[in-house]
Amino acid sequence: MTMPPQRLRRLAATLGGLLMLGVTTACAQQPANPPATNAPDAGTSGQSAVAIFAGGCFWCMEPPFDELPGVTATTSGYIGGHVADPSYQQVSAGGTGHTEAVRVNYNPAQVSYATLLDVFWRNIDPVAVDRQFCDVGDQYRSAIFTTDAQQKRLAEASKRELQTSGRFERPIATEIAAAPTFYPAEQYHQDYYEKNPVRYKFYSFTCGRQQRLDEVWGAAGE
Repeated sequence: MTMPPQRLRRLAATLGGLLMLGVTTACAQQPANPPATNAPDAGTSGQSAVAIFAGGCFWCMEPPFDELPGVTATTSGYIGGHVADPSYQQVSAGGTGHTEAVRVNYNPAQVSYATLLDVFWRNIDPVAVDRQFCDVGDQYRSAIFTTDAQQKRLAEASKRELQTSGRFERPIATEIAAAPTFYPAEQYHQDYYEKNPVRYKFYSFTCGRQQRLDEVWGAAGE
């Protein structure tokens, strides 16, 4: 579809201003869709639970969870590697085995783990191997790190359902594993999309994240 000339001019002006910021196009190079249901988890009585998801650049995985009622906090960090307390420089260089991830603290009486899974899947490219969008390397692999048997059961069931849905010709590449130690990332990474909204939007756009999500899930996330 051809974009109207006036819209093209506005877009060009916006991108031109952004380029003056000197923002790079990959998360590793930066300086230091609505859920289907929101029913609570059956049988839960506690007011706090934790879920951990890896979906590429952790900056981009915080916003969709922060928008959910019942989510009380999100924390960007590193998980799944063999180096204790790794730095951003170590993880982004590769070789530590970690992947960038987001820890989601939530109230299971207000939002279900199944809903969190749905939000996770619809914000990643599930068939991408050791990458997400423009970010390449096993530090950007997608994964679900489960904290108990129920999370494992629900995560594996959701992955099977996705694989047999007929939507994808390639295997779902997302790893499911018991959660090892989660290391919070440096403070400047936390809530990056709120602290640096213009740089964040430019990175997300140039990385092709939303464009690819529209291809995978449809423009309305259906």
